[in-house]
Amino acid sequence: MAQSLDVCKRESGKIWHRKPAPSSDDGLVVSIKHTLGTAVSPHVRTVRFLHVAFDSTGNSFIAGDHQGNIYLFDVAKNRFSLAHRIGQACTALAFGLRRKTEFLAALADYTLRCYDTDSRELIAQMKGHDASVHTISLHASGRYAISSSCDTAQLWDLDTFQRRRKLNIKQSVGIVKVFFVPLSNTILTCFKDDSIFGWESDTLQCRFQLPVPEGNCKSPQYKAFACPRDGRLLVAGGKSNFLHLWALDSRRLLRIVQMPPKVRVVRQLEFLPDNFDGGSSQTLGVLSQDGIMRFINIHSCKLLFDIGSHDNRITHALIGADGRHVVCTMEDGSINVYSVPALTSELNKPPPPLLKVVSSDKDREKSLVSRVSDVPSIMRPRSAAGGKGVRPYSRAATRVPRKVRGRQPPDRTDTTDPGVETDLSDGLHRGRLLSILKGFGEYPAKYRMFIWRSLLKLPENHAAYSALLDKGVHSSYVRLHEHYPIKSQKLLRVLQRTLSALAHWSPIFGETDYLALLAFPFVKLFQNNQMVCFEAIATILVNWCQQWFEYFPNPPINVLNMVENLLAYHDKHLLQHLITYNITAQTYAWPLLETLFSEVLTKEEWLKLFDNVFSNHPSFLLLCVAAYAISARGPLTKCTDVGDFEYFFHHRNAIDIGAVIREAYRLQDTTPEDIHPRHVMEKFNPLTRGQYPIFNKYPTFIVDYQVKERERIREEELQYLQERQVTEELKRETERKRHQEEAWYRQQELLEEAEETRRRVIADEEQKLTDQRVRLAAMRRELRVKELQLLDAARRRFMEHQHRQKETELKRMDDEIERKVRLREQETHAAIDDVEVKNMELHAQRGLFEQELAREEVAASFLRRADVDAHKRQQDLEERIQQRIGVLEREREQIIRREVERGLARAEQQNVDTQMDLRVEQRQRLDDLDREIRMLQLAKMNAANRHVEEEVHQLMKELENKQLQEEAAGRSSLQNQRKIALESEQRRMDLLRGEQGEEQQLTEQLRQDESFERLRDLRKKRGPDGGQAEGNTTENKCLNNSGSGSEASSQFSLDRGRQTFERREQELMKEVRDMRKKLAEKTRQTQPPPSFDVDDDDHLSGGSL
Repeated sequence: MAQSLDVCKRESGKIWHRKPAPSSDDGLVVSIKHTLGTAVSPHVRTVRFLHVAFDSTGNSFIAGDHQGNIYLFDVAKNRFSLAHRIGQACTALAFGLRRKTEFLAALADYTLRCYDTDSRELIAQMKGHDASVHTISLHASGRYAISSSCDTAQLWDLDTFQRRRKLNIKQSVGIVKVFFVPLSNTILTCFKDDSIFGWESDTLQCRFQLPVPEGNCKSPQYKAFACPRDGRLLVAGGKSNFLHLWALDSRRLLRIVQMPPKVRVVRQLEFLPDNFDGGSSQTLGVLSQDGIMRFINIHSCKLLFDIGSHDNRITHALIGADGRHVVCTMEDGSINVYSVPALTSELNKPPPPLLKVVSSDKDREKSLVSRVSDVPSIMRPRSAAGGKGVRPYSRAATRVPRKVRGRQPPDRTDTTDPGVETDLSDGLHRGRLLSILKGFGEYPAKYRMFIWRSLLKLPENHAAYSALLDKGVHSSYVRLHEHYPIKSQKLLRVLQRTLSALAHWSPIFGETDYLALLAFPFVKLFQNNQMVCFEAIATILVNWCQQWFEYFPNPPINVLNMVENLLAYHDKHLLQHLITYNITAQTYAWPLLETLFSEVLTKEEWLKLFDNVFSNHPSFLLLCVAAYAISARGPLTKCTDVGDFEYFFHHRNAIDIGAVIREAYRLQDTTPEDIHPRHVMEKFNPLTRGQYPIFNKYPTFIVDYQVKERERIREEELQYLQERQVTEELKRETERKRHQEEAWYRQQELLEEAEETRRRVIADEEQKLTDQRVRLAAMRRELRVKELQLLDAARRRFMEHQHRQKETELKRMDDEIERKVRLREQETHAAIDDVEVKNMELHAQRGLFEQELAREEVAASFLRRADVDAHKRQQDLEERIQQRIGVLEREREQIIRREVERGLARAEQQNVDTQMDLRVEQRQRLDDLDREIRMLQLAKMNAANRHVEEEVHQLMKELENKQLQEEAAGRSSLQNQRKIALESEQRRMDLLRGEQGEEQQLTEQLRQDESFERLRDLRKKRGPDGGQAEGNTTENKCLNNSGSGSEASSQFSLDRGRQTFERREQELMKEVRDMRKKLAEKTRQTQPPPSFDVDDDDHLSGGSL
């Protein structure tokens, strides 16, 4: 039954509390979810998991939810922990960088961040995308990463966290996926137009383009892509049930696989890795639109198994690097972890045994022969042409040979120790395997690695092996490439990593010189599964290399003595021959042991040999060494030189490996127990599970001493290298300073020569410059004289022009004055003639005031224009002066002299203007006197009129009294007179209303002028008198019209009223003159008139009335 885990409000804990036992039906190990709420709360909200990512080992993975929480789940250690709280949802995750504890997260704000799972800190933040990142692909080295969005893809350097390259595309063509091909430097880019390109990751040059399959009516519309671990294939699927399979090495389409009709859209593709396929995975997982992931064999196109259900669909799936677990994010927001071994348990069951142990009964023997005849062809031995040294299969091979060289050995199936278990892991049986080995001489190549792992009983301690790898490269193997220059860098890295893990496991292996030779064949064989390689080598060192390190650093003398004893017992003549020429076991046995026969055998021979070595007691390896020497007895007896013997045991020779193995079995059967290596060596002891055993069977003091000596030598070497580097730097610095000094001296010589040349050139240039200066000074003098002449001519011309202008102005002013005099005479005559009509006199006075204001405005505008012209002339003059000062500084004295002359001319001009102003002022004063005289005359006439009006008023009162007495007689006459008086009064009121409207307009114009208040007061004072005079005049007209008998008395009243009118007229004129003086004074203060404004003043004075 599957277990469940809720990470609600927990930062760490166990994934499961009892050992999971997934069923073969669904393979579900654990279901992980994240909820928010309490046990008593009825409302529980689920936090959805969005993305997952496995590390490089496949033992742990990270998962991110939509709240920004990143959890780390370690399946091997059964622990989970909160890695980081980002605070926003992630769009993609990547786990498996060069630093094992770091991971990449693409966030919703279009940034890419790197976090550490141990410290829970932000390592770096990378920006550059304008859209959400949907995929992150890591290079096999973990140094580079590609992040891709819908419109761009960017290549990042994870050592510096800087962007190296950016892929921009057209807006019409979007990116589907960009990723690294495993175990290669190729980048595949897949676009929405179904085009697939391959790029070189170092140079980013396009290497190839995969062809789109033809013949289909519509585009495949690829959405999902996958490559196996060896990077040789590419599978693509899209909005159809067809899968396209390409070979990347030949760039051709291999086949098209059609999925079942239930599959309409392929959402995701993932290869299921296998430990024995060498990276060329054959099982492909296909996630379709129905949320079910189906696993098929891409070669046989058979459906193997599936995961998921329609009730809770799979949205995203990921398979670990070891191929043991599948992690899926489900539709309900949870995470399901599936066990691949449980799902494939039915598929990996071994077939029923075809071979059984032969018994002594003849019937059983016959039955065995009949069953052996049914062995498939792949289990049949090769013919003599296919491989020599293997006996052809026959019935005799099924029987135990009765005699071998005159001796009767026991059954080889009984060579195993009684304490050794016959039942191996994975359902294998040791006795049956030995029967196959006996019949064919070797195991099937297809199942060899599987059988070896079973025979060696490898524990597969992933956590312990990862701990050894995390310690990094051992100091003893840092320079491994210098001693063993291997062409394949991958193979070199695997060898270095394996040797470092062995050295971290036990210090003796860091000091063993031949360990690389011993481990190399296994590294080459298991290079795609490094943990199996390490455990196989460790098992060999623990069992088959027993007592090798007791005499370290010398060769194992005790082990070599065992080989020599075997040789002495079975072939004394050969041993005597070797002793004769001083050939010891270190020459003929130790080279074979320290390389495990890899130097003298081919790959097939070596595999065949170790099929027998792993199937027997650990002492069988020493028997093989002695058997190899005995099988080569003929060539060895012919050798007499030490170099020939050394060459023979370090190179391949024409020796049948089958004969060597048979000889080894003979030695195993015929060797007495007292000299048999089995008597000294221990039984096979596999590695312990969980943690590797302690290996300390060596002289620790020697190893420690060597480690100390090595460290001392390393420190001395480092110190020597530092001193050498300092010496080299000093030498380079000395050479650099010497070169700098020589260059400085050469530069100084060149500078001196250049300076001498420059002096001569400067002298010539100075002479030329002196001559040019003399000529320039003469030209300047001529220019000054011409300029002075031009200035004098311009000044005279300006003075003449100004004199003509003044004469014109005076003439115009005289004409204006004469015109004004004539106008004033006409106005005086008109005023005298119309003095009896007051309303006409008031109208004329208002017109004069308006004319005066208009003239003042004209004068002010003229003054402004004159000021502007004068200011412009002054600016032009100042600019010419400033330019002259800036260009010719040495002419300052001449300019000052010119300014003085110009100032003198200006003073003269001002003097002329002053004289002109005096003349104008005198004319103005005379004109004012004439105007005042005329105004006095008008005032006298007005006073006389007012006196006459008063007398008329008194007469009217007397006549009114008389009319009251004669009311009855003159009622009709009085009514007529009243009608006439009402009409006259209406006309007068209309006239007054018109005057009041004009006065209001004038008041608005002169509101800011203080003289307006005074003028208004004067008019108020004068208003009643004027009205009375007008009324009296009206009444006077009425009386004159009505009565004709009182002319003498009327004339007397007019004369007496004329005096009063003249007195008031004088007072009025005085007030007007004071007001005009104030206005003129204020105008002068605000805008002082220039010297040529005499005509305007005259104009004002002439138009004041």
